[in-house]
Amino acid sequence: MYLLGGNGHCKVVVDLLKKVSSITIESIFDDQPKFKDIAGIPVYKTNSLDFFRNKELIISIGNNHVRKRIASQIEANYLSAIHPSAILASDVVIGQGTVVLAGAIINPSVCIGKHCIVNTGAVVEHDCVLGDFVHVSPNASLAGNVTIGEGTHLGIGACVIQGVKVGQWVTVGAGAVILNDVPDFAVIVGNPGKIIKYNSIENG
Repeated sequence: MYLLGGNGHCKVVVDLLKKVSSITIESIFDDQPKFKDIAGIPVYKTNSLDFFRNKELIISIGNNHVRKRIASQIEANYLSAIHPSAILASDVVIGQGTVVLAGAIINPSVCIGKHCIVNTGAVVEHDCVLGDFVHVSPNASLAGNVTIGEGTHLGIGACVIQGVKVGQWVTVGAGAVILNDVPDFAVIVGNPGKIIKYNSIENG
């Protein structure tokens, strides 16, 4: 398989994949490579996205908006990957291209979309629904029955109480505590969470 994106998030994905014996990474590609290799895997400059057509691929880029743009341009065989130390209930649904990192806990009846990141130590409680291209940062926690819209980024250590609906392309600041529904494109910070501005549609 191949990885597209060769920076910090890629390093974490490589470490995950090296712990999954059934997966071998052939090489890593990046538009502007900063490294010759990552953990011994060669990094090459991306010349054409057509190269990835029908190949096994994970987009190893942390930026939600960039992952969506690339996924819309490449018809690849997108793989999902789950760290061996993550704990997932038996009925959890994980979309293609999604990665679940070390120590994450995902409880029953959760549905996670395509190309998401459930980062280190994140908790997703029962009956949550996450749209495509969502990033749940390290140690962020979602209580039961939370809905997260497409492209939303929950910052490190953020908390969302039960039953809350967070819209699309929302930015939730680090450590924020979300007690009420959040509209699309909002940027919300603090405890309790307060909206301070709105993201543009173009930038997600």
